[in-house]
Amino acid sequence: AIGAGDQVVAVDEFSYYPKEAPVTDLSGFTPNLEAIASYAPDLVVVANDLDGIVGALEAVGVPVLLLPAAAEFADVYGQLRALGQATGNIESAEEAAMSLESEIKSAIAAAGGRATGLAVYHELDPTLYSITSETFIGLVYGAFGLVNIADPADVDGFGYPQLSAEYVIEADPDLIFVTDCCGDTPATVAERPGWDNIAAVERGAVTAVDDDVSSRWGPRLVDFFRAVSDAIVGLDR
Repeated sequence: AIGAGDQVVAVDEFSYYPKEAPVTDLSGFTPNLEAIASYAPDLVVVANDLDGIVGALEAVGVPVLLLPAAAEFADVYGQLRALGQATGNIESAEEAAMSLESEIKSAIAAAGGRATGLAVYHELDPTLYSITSETFIGLVYGAFGLVNIADPADVDGFGYPQLSAEYVIEADPDLIFVTDCCGDTPATVAERPGWDNIAAVERGAVTAVDDDVSSRWGPRLVDFFRAVSDAIVGLDR
């Protein structure tokens, strides 16, 4: 996105987008110093200092850029710019950050305030784990003015409560979003016992979203915003 694609020599096993990304078997959760160093990188970008990998790499002379999970949208734009600085793509990174911010604002504006006060339910998997307004995903819904039904259920403050079918049915959300990780679709949601009486199901306001797009803080974040915006606008049809 910032024009540094040709500089990427290796990625971890979970960094498989875009399709041009070099495929490796480098672990994303148990980073191996020797395996990473074997690529002779001029820079390693990490989201977490797992197993002290930052210090280990720096000890053998490999520069590391630590970019932790974004806590707010400004972090996304800031990390794009940081990557531009680190890879010598300052101008294109600035353009990418500005474009992303502009497109996100446009997606919110397209909803025209229709969502204010409406209830939303985001389902991470079929066991009904959800997200609250305090999570990064929840911030996206909050940007539209949606009310997250999972917020009252987060008694431990973790941000990812597991709801029950009865809870969701009682909350009667106006919009439902399910991720495509586990085969759920608007049709399978409608087939669940009692869910056909939920407002979102009755109005056809159940949307399947790409699991990666909705849970990662990269340039494709705008695709998630557009999906939410489209679902809100669709309520008027």
